[in-house]
Amino acid sequence: MSSIPYKFTAFFPLVTKMLFCVFAIYLLGLLSHFYGMCRSLLGLLLSCFSLAGTYNVKQIQTKQLKDELGEVVAEMEAMEGGGLAADDSKPSNKAKQTSIGRKKFNMDPKKGIEYLIEHGLLTASPDDVAQFLYKGEGLNKTAIGDYLGERHDFNERVLRAFVELHDFTDLILVQALRQFLWSFRLPGEAQKIDRMMECFAQRYCQLNTNIFTNTDTCYVLSFAIIMLNTSLHNPSVKDKPSVDQFINMNRGINNGGDLPRELLVSLYESIKTEPFKIPEDDGNDLMHTFFNPDKEGWLWKQGGRYKSWKRRWFILNDNCLYYFEYTTDKEPRGIIPLENIQVREVQDRNKPHCFELYAAGSEFIKACKTDSEGKVVEGKHTVYRMSAATNEEKDEWIKCVRQSISHNPFYDMLAARKKKAQKTNVHSKG
Repeated sequence: MSSIPYKFTAFFPLVTKMLFCVFAIYLLGLLSHFYGMCRSLLGLLLSCFSLAGTYNVKQIQTKQLKDELGEVVAEMEAMEGGGLAADDSKPSNKAKQTSIGRKKFNMDPKKGIEYLIEHGLLTASPDDVAQFLYKGEGLNKTAIGDYLGERHDFNERVLRAFVELHDFTDLILVQALRQFLWSFRLPGEAQKIDRMMECFAQRYCQLNTNIFTNTDTCYVLSFAIIMLNTSLHNPSVKDKPSVDQFINMNRGINNGGDLPRELLVSLYESIKTEPFKIPEDDGNDLMHTFFNPDKEGWLWKQGGRYKSWKRRWFILNDNCLYYFEYTTDKEPRGIIPLENIQVREVQDRNKPHCFELYAAGSEFIKACKTDSEGKVVEGKHTVYRMSAATNEEKDEWIKCVRQSISHNPFYDMLAARKKKAQKTNVHSKG
């Protein structure tokens, strides 16, 4: 074999480098194409996750959304402050942290107090927390009531400290109640109300020793005044109690004896002339009512006068059934208080999975609705008939309504306290 001339062998390194460069360029092209495919695939996956996330968000309950909203608001405010942790000693930073703490409290009272304590804006002292709630600056009064009513040792100590901040000296009972009930909004749970009114009665009797013989009398009379306020000033209550009915209702509650007639008359006239001012929290109470319902969903409702069916969004909460035209409506089209109401399954030729509410022992169900002109009018239903989408939904609605119209334990507690107040206290006479 003849050898390759030297002049050609001198080009081998150059040719090799050229081939290597061509191969490298080709390889880079492949890698670039692969990278583009990966980016497209990644974008597709992210889109899928985004869609899945959107779907999941729709499944989150309203209370979780509210909590997350509070977190977002707090984080955004912290970002606007340029990082609050940089110098906590600055008054402006502390003011921003306090504002964040208030927002957190209004969304979740427990988390709000924890945040304020962690950032040194409150001490873990019942007196300090009570003072913060008593001042109430920027606080939702419904949230204050919820926090004070919790049955935890710390919350109960805060409640006692909160009540002690009120000065009821030389105030008649109605005046003291006006002051007390304006500082927060009573929660709906019977046990919470019981603890709060017990503390009120103890404080009032402590500062006014010559009015009632014991706190049970003060407790029962306080509730009688609250119920009188509702009866006299609630437009849905048609039969307004007279002063004599109010007096008869409170016979024997003073250790078996009667309270002075002039005292009861003055209490009655005070409430009749000026109803209690109940904190409304700028409309947040309505939202609070509908944020965590016992049951909600679409039902078909049959009309009262005209037996047509209309689809309505129903919310069951606080022993009331509310219905709306749309889920986004702020005000309900109708309200059905579940008082003296029964529920039963029924068959209907035009609609499947039906049940109805009917009055127990009276002709009409006490309810109200908004007419076509926006006026609130009394309902004229003897029954409310609804149709669910499935048999399971119908059974669930019947179950939830029955639980809601079951006996309220609050009345048991009040009856027991009234019975106790009516007993003659032999020790006080000995």
